[in-house]
Amino acid sequence: MTKTEMAPAAKAGLGVLGIVQVAFAFLAFWDLAHRDADEVRGPKVAWIPAILVNWIGPASYFLFGIRR
Repeated sequence: MTKTEMAPAAKAGLGVLGIVQVAFAFLAFWDLAHRDADEVRGPKVAWIPAILVNWIGPASYFLFGIRR
């Protein structure tokens, strides 16, 4: 095996992480679309590019973007 090849378990793990990240972003977008503007901190349109930042964006939206 050369240095550029990945073990099958590593490929599967990266695939699972990719799916989880896409699902996390999808849930953040879905929540943003279905939530009233007065329940979101800041303008809703500003959260769209923020959510696109892998892991940090959706986490930030769920932690700081929703008024509780």
